Amino acid sequence: MSESDTFDVLILGGGSGGYACALRAAELGLSVALVEQDKLGGTCLHRGCIPTKALLHAAEVADSAREGEQIGVKSSLSGIDMSGVNSYKDGVVGKLYKGLQGLVKSRKITMIDGHGTLAGADTVEVDGQRYTGRHVVLASGSYSKTLPGLELGGRVLTSTEAINLDYVPERVVVLGGGVIGVEFASVWKSFGSEVTVVEALPHLVPNEDEFLSKQLERQFRKRKINYKIGTKFTGVEQTADQVTVNLENGEQLEADILLVAVGRGPNTADLGYEAAGVTLDRGFVRTDERLRTGVGNVFAVGDIVPGLQLAHRGFQQGIFVAEEIAGLNPPVIDEKGIPRVTYCEPEIASVGLTEAQATEVHGEVQTVTYDLAGNGKSQILRTAGAIKLVKGGTDDDAPVVGVHMIGARIGELVGEAQLVYNWEALPVDVANLIHAHPTQNEAFGEAHLALAGKPLHSHS
Repeated sequence: MSESDTFDVLILGGGSGGYACALRAAELGLSVALVEQDKLGGTCLHRGCIPTKALLHAAEVADSAREGEQIGVKSSLSGIDMSGVNSYKDGVVGKLYKGLQGLVKSRKITMIDGHGTLAGADTVEVDGQRYTGRHVVLASGSYSKTLPGLELGGRVLTSTEAINLDYVPERVVVLGGGVIGVEFASVWKSFGSEVTVVEALPHLVPNEDEFLSKQLERQFRKRKINYKIGTKFTGVEQTADQVTVNLENGEQLEADILLVAVGRGPNTADLGYEAAGVTLDRGFVRTDERLRTGVGNVFAVGDIVPGLQLAHRGFQQGIFVAEEIAGLNPPVIDEKGIPRVTYCEPEIASVGLTEAQATEVHGEVQTVTYDLAGNGKSQILRTAGAIKLVKGGTDDDAPVVGVHMIGARIGELVGEAQLVYNWEALPVDVANLIHAHPTQNEAFGEAHLALAGKPLHSHS
């Protein structure tokens, strides 16, 4: 093996975690190679975050056109041109992809195209060629899961196929009421489909605070998005023209397509991980808090590490590992401090502990809910929703340990929310800050005013 095949950092996977690690490591003066069998940017850029949010923006524009007369604008929606929507979506992805390729090239990162496998604690094999890394980072990402016995294909789709549909289905059943499920349900309803979400757990977005779940369910009812919660799927039959979805209660739902949105699994099979000594648990790579696998200098980042499967989590983990390798001793990432946003209509955003989790950790907690009805910008946007704060105790010196928000465009507030949680801010700390008027950000300040004991535009 030549010296040119040896690198300070050898990364297997070019998604959010992998390319962030590569960019930061190169910035720190380390030699870096990045192995990717598909496209740089991974699922997030090409099949996940970016294309789905482009669809959601198209859905928002469709709703605005449809509802224009409600605010005195004589607009109407004559239809959805999916070829045009897909062209717009693909254009956004293409520009970002080109920019990322240029960025990686400018940092002199060696790109290795092909299917890589871990061949040892310091070796990755790509199509018969072996490369050595003084440090190896596993960042192989995730795939769309299905249920046992549920075969994908035909009219039974995952999000990967759904983002490229060239028509608007008249009727859709969405299996799974988590983030992916409710986002696609929102898109298709805005495009004019009849949508039914099936969720086995008692609520939509079941990982969120129950307050947000109930708020979303109320808003989905208003939007006439059907959902069946606490209801298990038992099977599906499909013909050339439709699918028939069977539920445990005996009910049958007929639709044009079934979207399987039951989560994502870790992409770790047949990559040589276990043979090299890496411990897997239900397919996930077990690491310590510093993302070491316990095998040599092998690290793991992103969706293959147990926890939130979010692009920005993988991105930050990639930066963390690069700095760890460079000897900078970065602070450990607090998983609860990672902001979460669901981009359906209305949006959901949260950070920190739910009320139930906070009660388990802190015992007695204090909460306050600020209704967006009292916020001027929210009224201008014609959105309903609220901000719920959870304080980790009842004393004045107890910090805010959870922020849970729902409303149109509310995801834009999660930046300040994650600062409040991660800096362990007291309600009075945030209440004393000035929030610009008229913005939805004011609602965030008003909620903290109420939690600090001095509510203005809310009832005490």
